[in-house]
Amino acid sequence: MIRLSERFRAFFSNRWLVFVAAMWIQSCAGIGYLFGSLSPVIKSSLNYNQRQIAKLGVAKDIGDSVGFWIGSLCEIFPLWVALLIGALQNLIGYGWVWLIITHRVPTLPLWAMCILIFVGTNGETYFNTVDLVSGVQNFPKSRGPVVGILKGFSGLSGAILTQIYTMIHFPDHASLLFMVAVGPTMVVFALMFIVRPVGGHRQLRQTDDLSFTFIYGVCLVLAAYLMGVMLLQDLVDISHTVVTIFTAILFVLVLVPIVIPVSLSFSSEPKAPELEALLTEPQKEEPGKSKQDATEVIFSELEDEKPKEVDLLPASERQKRIAHLQAKLFQAAAEGAVRVKRRRGPRRGEDFTLMQALIKADFWLIFFSLLLGSGSGLTVIDNLGQMSQSLGYENTHIFVSMISIWNFLGRIGGGYFSEMIVRDYAYPRPVAMAVAQVTMALGHLFFAMGWPGAMYIGTLLIGLGYGAHWAIVPAAASELFGLKNFGALYNFINLANPTGSLVLSGVIASSIYDREAEKQAHHHHHQQENMGSIFSGMLSVDDPPKCEGSICFFLTSMIMSGICIIAVVLSMVLVRRTKVVYANLYGKSRT
Repeated sequence: MIRLSERFRAFFSNRWLVFVAAMWIQSCAGIGYLFGSLSPVIKSSLNYNQRQIAKLGVAKDIGDSVGFWIGSLCEIFPLWVALLIGALQNLIGYGWVWLIITHRVPTLPLWAMCILIFVGTNGETYFNTVDLVSGVQNFPKSRGPVVGILKGFSGLSGAILTQIYTMIHFPDHASLLFMVAVGPTMVVFALMFIVRPVGGHRQLRQTDDLSFTFIYGVCLVLAAYLMGVMLLQDLVDISHTVVTIFTAILFVLVLVPIVIPVSLSFSSEPKAPELEALLTEPQKEEPGKSKQDATEVIFSELEDEKPKEVDLLPASERQKRIAHLQAKLFQAAAEGAVRVKRRRGPRRGEDFTLMQALIKADFWLIFFSLLLGSGSGLTVIDNLGQMSQSLGYENTHIFVSMISIWNFLGRIGGGYFSEMIVRDYAYPRPVAMAVAQVTMALGHLFFAMGWPGAMYIGTLLIGLGYGAHWAIVPAAASELFGLKNFGALYNFINLANPTGSLVLSGVIASSIYDREAEKQAHHHHHQQENMGSIFSGMLSVDDPPKCEGSICFFLTSMIMSGICIIAVVLSMVLVRRTKVVYANLYGKSRT
């Protein structure tokens, strides 16, 4: 009995249980990615034009990204407090919007609607921050895969929630808003005491790589399954019973990763204390951690003073040389022969505060590259409903679900392949971001051309490229600026997302769309007058103008394609500047 109770305690303290619970929260936390499905409902119910919808989209993006105070909150209070606040914000914000859309309460002015959307979506920021902070602290040696998987499930949540909504089968599309308000809140309430740091760096096992491979396999099966189900439901008229079965299988696939912590806690023998000590010892050398210790003298200036040719030596030889020089410097300092300089601030790869990071060029290169790359992708996500309608597609949900799935795969793939780049080749992780931005530039070109099937290819390329950003950028930021203040650093970098959306979607895309819609409405009005229609004064009097054809987003897509190319240049500048840093962090893994 005692042995069983110990295993239960080990189960609830297992870092893989925390990781799986974080995955479940993320699988319903990507509320912002459903805006493409929500915006047509809001637009028709409140009689908004595209510029007003764009303002709501910008409010959503700001709420989804602004939360740099959450990092400090997570340091002061337990993580469940942040999850509780986020769940309440989600319930109040989107719940109130649902009451307005269904005319249960009086309609509010646009600025008040923006506040409600901001409050509701800001809850997602709490979920993301808590899940990522617990993930990178529990898996400090696997930041790329952990960030990619967690952010991937956030991106996939749009498709998951859409499938659940399809099963519920409400004829009133406003019920999707009700589900968005209530569903994530219930999940967070159930799991908020599980997601926390549990000293995961002391739980290293030889089976960790196998566990990650298993989760990657589940992710690929889940994405392929959702894609197949969405296409089948779009192309074939199937019964509600079959839809319910499809959704039940989806739930099973989402729950499958729980077998990892269960098997580790109940099927394997506990590690001996001496084995635990051997496994935790290497953590003292983990990249990104500050190496200062109360019992240890570190001469970081040695990195500045050592000859440049030392960097060209193999990793093992380089470490021997540096250790030899360090020993001599220590002896000389002890004898008073030299005066050890005090360093003014941390070096890249150590722990930075937010203020220390803000004066570094590398930090702003990450920020602006993300602003241009993810901002252009977010513009597509926010306007996907109108883009598909302008090209003659009646069912916008299929494209919202598809871009959610590709977004998910982009995050999974971005984390996996960027980890291979740094682990196998000790090459800067941001090179993967440049590849993602080239992919997005091609996707925008497909949207601009409006060819047959361009919506499918465009959502594929934009989804993959946009998703990859959110696996690569947080991992790169933690490598260059440390884990100690990761929450504050991550949430500040997150501000790049709404900033890009504010300019690209709120100003450029919406203005161009409304201008083209007005041109088409003016042209139709003249046609009706020439035909002498007695109904010309009665048609579309109260409806906001709609734009039809690829011309609606042609110029916007071309501008965003060029912006992605600029982002590629910034990413490659960052790659060039951080080559030595990554060589020092990961070069030893190649020996």
